[in-house]
Amino acid sequence: MTFELPALSYSHSALAERGMSQETLELHHDKHHLAYVTALNGFVEGNAALQGKTLEEIIALSYGDDALAGVFNQAGQHWNHIHFWNALSPNGGGIPGTLEAKLVESFGSVEGFKAAFKTAATTQFGSGWAWLIQKADGSLGVTKTPNGVNPLATGEGTALLGLDVWEHSYYVDFRNRRPDYVSNFLDTLANYEFAEGNLA
Repeated sequence: MTFELPALSYSHSALAERGMSQETLELHHDKHHLAYVTALNGFVEGNAALQGKTLEEIIALSYGDDALAGVFNQAGQHWNHIHFWNALSPNGGGIPGTLEAKLVESFGSVEGFKAAFKTAATTQFGSGWAWLIQKADGSLGVTKTPNGVNPLATGEGTALLGLDVWEHSYYVDFRNRRPDYVSNFLDTLANYEFAEGNLA
């Protein structure tokens, strides 16, 4: 199985008025994400045990295995970025009713969710991700992961909405102002319809 870079469902310039420039998407999607896909395919080609496996199976197989750390890094980042492109929308920011009710139930309010998510995203030291997840008991939570780790690997819950907080995701547009990038995502870019669709 050869993995491929998925096409964006919107143009590279579609998010520019909402704070994510065409330059960022061209660098992030066309170069960074492509590099993960290319490297992952190289690992799979050279390891018969990985051939024919789905991306999710490779993540499960390689997570926590020092001998497969390189494989996991590429597979995890490929999965994370597939999720991330779907988590962005030119019409983002609006929260549909079912998800809103779950957020209020779990965090007290939508603002309570946003505060928890922003804390996770801004306190992830170095490279990593912030996630809105659905736990096994059905409640929602927020978590953060380093580098290419994700809730699929850790088993913490189902990823509903993920935000890339590696510097390459925001430095062109926000320089070192990660908190502003996170707030802009939550208020204007986040595809909450996608998040709601991921609910069990």
